[in-house]
Amino acid sequence: MINSYAGSDDAEVAIAGARAGADVVRAMYGRRLQRIDKGAGDFATAADVEAERTILGVIRAARPDDAVLGEEGGQQGAVGAVRQWLVDPLCGTLNYAVGHMLVAVNVALRDGAAAVADPFSGEVFFTDGETAWVRRDGADDALLAPSPATRLVDVNLDPPFPSAPGFRAVDLLAHPVFTERFRPRVVSTTLALAWVAAGKRAAYVTDGGDLSGSVHFAAGIALCRAAGCVVTGIDGAPVDEAGRGLVVAADDETHGLLMSMVRNRNWCGP
Repeated sequence: MINSYAGSDDAEVAIAGARAGADVVRAMYGRRLQRIDKGAGDFATAADVEAERTILGVIRAARPDDAVLGEEGGQQGAVGAVRQWLVDPLCGTLNYAVGHMLVAVNVALRDGAAAVADPFSGEVFFTDGETAWVRRDGADDALLAPSPATRLVDVNLDPPFPSAPGFRAVDLLAHPVFTERFRPRVVSTTLALAWVAAGKRAAYVTDGGDLSGSVHFAAGIALCRAAGCVVTGIDGAPVDEAGRGLVVAADDETHGLLMSMVRNRNWCGP
């Protein structure tokens, strides 16, 4: 089955890889899994490792000359390869390890196609680099349509906090304008980015450095851009090597309102 994707376009390869990883994540759910310590409270499980191995098998069969950067295995493939895949085999490991199903599998070709799979809903959000879609088991692909209608904003509170004290996500949640206009959701998986592209969330905010080449964020950023979301860093600058964090919104109004709160650091006092 893997070899059948050798002649497919990059979006289908991304979908195949994400689905293959999602199958592993779903099959291993609920087991007592070995944990691999990464330090600073972070760890991987045997499901992370096996899902990444399976995804790499799909990519290697379809695109043998491409390089891969995997969260667990690091850089693999030809040094200096023009094309590089970014793989996060289990985004939300902390959730998964304690029996929560809020996780994602991210596969992205740098500056190209990408897919985000939800192992438990069966949804695969994907882009060919120009438009963004969702594929559900047994249903036709549906075009993603961002919308601010839910007023739900996901905010990532996971450490580290490189922009503190200038920006703290927890302060944003307490901003009076935020509480008046939005309802907060706190997530620990980049599945929330796919939800913004799909109209299930109005926006997503996280601190961080350059996230454009991150195995965690690249697929979600590609989806949101292709769907027509507004995508910048927390400083309002483009998401690139000089960027900081991420603000993704369904429309200009939502993005502008969030940016005004991020920049208004002294709202609660001098």
